Amino acid sequence: MPRPIIHDGETQREMTVDEYAEWQALCDDVEAQTQTAAQAAADAAAAAASGRAKLAALGLTDDEINALLGG
Repeated sequence: MPRPIIHDGETQREMTVDEYAEWQALCDDVEAQTQTAAQAAADAAAAAASGRAKLAALGLTDDEINALLGG
């Protein structure tokens, strides 16, 4: 697969092997951070749902749960 073309001042050229490796590493890092953030959001949503379910199991109404949790 050809390496991406970059604009270097007035010229266009293919990335060098080193530039391409650095670019790939940055892309991989961004992807990993995105996955980590998505997992953290999913974990927080699951914890919130679990907490609400536990309060409901204790006999609290939805209005009481919302009053306690502000939502």
